[in-house]
Amino acid sequence: MGAGGLGSRAIIGTFYETLAQSIAASIMPRIAMHFDSDQASEKYPWLGMPPALREWIGGRNARAFRENNITIENKTFEATLKVLVDDIRRDKTAQVMLRIRELADRTAAHPISLISTLINNGGGATNGLAYDGQYFFDTDHSEGDSGTHKNDLSAGDYAVLNVATASAPTPKEMMDCILAVIQHFYSFKDDQGEPYNEIARQFLVMTPVNMWGAAVSAVSSNLLNTGSGTIDNPLKSMGLTIDVAVNPRLSATDKFVVFRTDGRTKPFIEQTEEDVSISAIAEGSEHEFKENEHLYGVKKITNVGYGMWQHAIRATLS
Repeated sequence: MGAGGLGSRAIIGTFYETLAQSIAASIMPRIAMHFDSDQASEKYPWLGMPPALREWIGGRNARAFRENNITIENKTFEATLKVLVDDIRRDKTAQVMLRIRELADRTAAHPISLISTLINNGGGATNGLAYDGQYFFDTDHSEGDSGTHKNDLSAGDYAVLNVATASAPTPKEMMDCILAVIQHFYSFKDDQGEPYNEIARQFLVMTPVNMWGAAVSAVSSNLLNTGSGTIDNPLKSMGLTIDVAVNPRLSATDKFVVFRTDGRTKPFIEQTEEDVSISAIAEGSEHEFKENEHLYGVKKITNVGYGMWQHAIRATLS
């Protein structure tokens, strides 16, 4: 592409086009609720679940909501790309446009990087608290009539989480682990004492890089090798949709997370006060005259926070 096609209008248009494509491929809508924001922070009240139907005996039995809340403060994020005017003039292989597309890809990936920090901190960091005041991944969540529940599992909860090598499970071991975690989702009860995930049918398994291949085989292979033969994969006959996503930002090599993705609420919140914008100091500007360069700056005011822990379970292998 010659210099005539590298004006700031074309560059900004390419950024937005690439950004839209990258966002469309993101897993964010599956694991995070999006809310618009119009102030420095937003307070989200979790009102508890509505009551289940009961036989009408002795009049109506009105149940009040139980209120917890979480506050998310907006933060301003930016990224600025410097492009030399001479590089634009000399560009014959669209290198400038490649950098702009990569900037758009990085911008689209930013929400996942924020969510990844929540996942990494959710098992014990002081900033890893869910709306109920417990760590997001914890062993003693409780509200109302729910009883005590855990969404942080280990081999003490399910023996199959004890594998030969914690950082390198086999596809058969990974299948057993995923099956145990999904089974555990159905044990949760809400604050009314009703099953929380009884209609759950869609799940996303998020793994660190070292577990990715085993997890993909665990959910996609019809037959699994046990070491002494093969068995039919039970995950293929359960009527569930189970997808796998690798996340290189996960810090632990012996843990993976499963999210329920078909709930009306999600495990995380993404709020946006100001959506992504890109502006330029480019052709004809005083900066171009003085510095012989153009600047392209991306800005977004946003943040993320914890949503419903009942839709996320972390499993630690040992």
